[in-house]
Formats: sequence, structure tokens, C-alpha cells
Amino acid sequence: MTLSAQFLTMAAMMLSGAALGLLFDGYRVLSGELRFPRWIIPPLDILYWAVGTVAVFRVLFLSNGGEVRIYVFLALLIGVSFYFALLSDVFVQAIRWSIGRIKALIRLLIRLGDLLVVRPLIALYRLVIVILGFLAALSIFLGKLVLQLLYPLWKIALWIGRPLGRRISRLVRAEAWLTPSVRFVADVLRRTGLWRKRK
Repeated sequence: MTLSAQFLTMAAMMLSGAALGLLFDGYRVLSGELRFPRWIIPPLDILYWAVGTVAVFRVLFLSNGGEVRIYVFLALLIGVSFYFALLSDVFVQAIRWSIGRIKALIRLLIRLGDLLVVRPLIALYRLVIVILGFLAALSIFLGKLVLQLLYPLWKIALWIGRPLGRRISRLVRAEAWLTPSVRFVADVLRRTGLWRKRK
């Protein structure tokens, strides 16, 4: 392997080490801010190391064909140390600031949804309930009013109909040859009280 290839490999491994540190900080901050359940932390740790290992060996394969030398691990260690010494705090603050902005945006969207969607729907539902209640009360009032207005007419109809019922009753008793339908009508009138038998 040429000297230039070795320097290229070392530079790639240093960048890979810094990227591993950056990925670790991102994972650590996100798991703390999002409050993952404890049971999910070990699988996430395994996933982090698996992804990191595959990525590093992919970079190593592209840089020197996958040859593992001692300077590869040394370059990785230098890259990780450089990141945690100089860039970790800045990156962590940037991640936390980004998460804070995202949370603020989500809260704003929730408030807008509540103001523009939920509250109008609740107000519309209450308005419909009030209108239906008003219509129900109005229909009950009008029904009672109509019954009260028709009550005198019903009394008058009964007063007029009783003499007619008596005449029909006398006719039915006098004429035995009347058809059963006429006798049925007379029986109905007798049951409703439109006429009474004379004793």
C-alpha cells in the first residue's frame, strides 16, 4: 500500500471516528429529550454499534480495500477524541436547540388545530344541540296549542253527533234487515259514546 493510500485511510478513519462521536451524541441527546422507555435502550445501543461498525468498515473498504492495520484504530481514536474535545458541546447544544424549536412548532400546530378545528366543531355541535332543543320545545308548544284549539271543536262535534247516533241506533233496532256493515257502524258509535240507549 502506498503512503498516499495510508494517509487517505487515516483521514477517512479520523472522519469516521468523529462521525461515530457525532452519532453517539445525537443518539444520547435524543434518548434523553424524548424520554425513551428503559427497556428500549439496550436494543438501541446494539443498533448504534451495529450501524457504526458497518459504516466504518464500509469506509475502510472504500479507502484501502478493507485492510485492517493498527493505524486504522489509532486514527479512529484520534477522530473520536478530536470530536469530543472540540465539537461535542457545540453539536449537543445545536441538537437541543433544534429539538426545542421542533417542540415549539408542534405546540403551535396543536394550538392552531385546537383554535381552527376543534373549537369550531365543538361550537357547531353546541349550536346544533341548542337549535334542536329549541325546535323540540317549539313543536311541543305548538302541539299543545293545536290540541287546545281543537278541544272546543271536538266538544261541538260530540254534541252534534249524539242525536245522530241516537237516530241511527233507533233505525238499527227498528230495521233488523239492515246489513251487518251498518250494524257495525252503529256498534262503533255506541262504544264511542256518541249515543246512548234509552231505557
